[in-house]
Amino acid sequence: DICLKCMLRHYGGRGYSHILEDVVPMLRAEGVDSTAINLLLRDNPRRLLGGEFEVTPSDRPPPPTLPGTGAVAPAKGPLKVLAANPRYFTDGTGKAIYLTGSLTWSNQNDQGTTDPPPVFDFNGYLDFLQAHNHNFIRLRRKELTQYSFSGLYDDKMVYVAGPHPWPRTGAGLALDGKPKFDLSKFDQAFFDRLRSRIIAARDRGIYVSVMFFDGNGPAGSAKPWCWDGHPFNVNNNINGIDGDPNKTGLGMDFDSLSVPAVTALQEAYFRKIVDTVNDLDNVLYEVANECHNAPGCLEWEEHVVNYVHEYEAQKPKQHPIGMTFLLGGKNDDLFNSPADWISPGGNDDKPGGYGGLDPDPPDAKGRKVVLNDTDHSFYYTWLQKVGLDGQRAWVWKNFTRGNSTLFMDPYLEYDSKRNKPKHGKLDPYWDMIRISMGYTRRYADRVNLAAMTPQGGLASSNYCLANTAAQGAEFLVYVPKGPDVTVDLSAVSGTLAVEWFNPSTGAVTGGEPVAGGAKLSITAPFGGDAVLYMAQTAGPGKE
Repeated sequence: DICLKCMLRHYGGRGYSHILEDVVPMLRAEGVDSTAINLLLRDNPRRLLGGEFEVTPSDRPPPPTLPGTGAVAPAKGPLKVLAANPRYFTDGTGKAIYLTGSLTWSNQNDQGTTDPPPVFDFNGYLDFLQAHNHNFIRLRRKELTQYSFSGLYDDKMVYVAGPHPWPRTGAGLALDGKPKFDLSKFDQAFFDRLRSRIIAARDRGIYVSVMFFDGNGPAGSAKPWCWDGHPFNVNNNINGIDGDPNKTGLGMDFDSLSVPAVTALQEAYFRKIVDTVNDLDNVLYEVANECHNAPGCLEWEEHVVNYVHEYEAQKPKQHPIGMTFLLGGKNDDLFNSPADWISPGGNDDKPGGYGGLDPDPPDAKGRKVVLNDTDHSFYYTWLQKVGLDGQRAWVWKNFTRGNSTLFMDPYLEYDSKRNKPKHGKLDPYWDMIRISMGYTRRYADRVNLAAMTPQGGLASSNYCLANTAAQGAEFLVYVPKGPDVTVDLSAVSGTLAVEWFNPSTGAVTGGEPVAGGAKLSITAPFGGDAVLYMAQTAGPGKE
């Protein structure tokens, strides 16, 4: 430290520069990476001086009780689109399956700034999901061996990812200095890990989407690693395969049908994936994460969907396959595709739509099963702008419009702008959206979701799932701005039980029974947003 005047440069000492000249080299010599050094010397001082270190912000309510239910049954399936209500999948029992969960980047292949990167604690991740009552994840595959993102930590930070589907046997070295890939063979360890993780998730009641490719990796990584780190770079494999014959430096031709040799290798990889997991009930597939909408990309994704469908048709089980938002594309492209499920894009700074300034997610009316993922529709900067109340509202609005909900969770990844876990514990800032998803699943499992459809016109709040059948009628109403709401019960008769749920605390309050047959004006027993659940207890022939 610098504690005496004589240590300052003005008085003949070395001054604070000794930190950079002596301390940093010593830290590097001891194996401390750039992320930790930046945290010590830049991020932590900035946060301290800016007043960011805190115990619990005064405007943040205590987190509600976790909605996890303890022991769970294994996930059933395979999932199929529910014919009677195609907003949802069914597990074969006729029950509608609402999917929700926190996704994170390293849950399939390990990623980090060290080589090899730290091994992801998958069992700990499953504990986290189960505690929050989540039942779905996307296994995020990073297809680059190395990558970097400008603005994350510092512009020169390079990340390493692995394992990969193909073995690195050489001869010769790839651009990252390791043996080249042999694309004619598969690395069985990659597929063994994939299968074991899906089985572990199944046993926790969790469905898993297998991501074939990470389209946003090559498109979003900073140069040169956006393509220099790809196995299909002609310099990185022994097979002479060039996935970028037009030399874009981004591998744009990889996500197209323009190179038959590449397509053939991709199809062999799809078959290997299917052969590895076809017997498992909790599997879904995803073509790629956010491909750039380059020429031929949409046609390529549709080809993959059809190819996998056709190949699985020969197998004992068939699983859903999905498409996620194409960067620069249109949601209509997804709705018009052969995919079984989709994740649409948002409106950013425009009101309405699946995410952004003031989300008003539409009812897809069963055109597709919609898994609304903040990764595509509600970027973290917008989640921060709308705050905890807006994040909670996004979950409940989507649920009452018939959409499933997914959160791109930074989990234990430190980012000074986004996520600040401490000592291996999650940043509590994101607890509200995590917990809200678990609460919606609790109601999804409780109601007869297969018979309920979005009927916003029945509630003055415009957010209502309802089943108005003569027997077993149910209403689930979200009220973003309480406490008053009017619900049209004209279509049902008999008596309905009333329950109020406080989505900000998890508290449940019973209400007096109400009669059907007319419009009902009712007031929540607490302030803020509210959830109203009403279920028919007596109807024609019951009274």
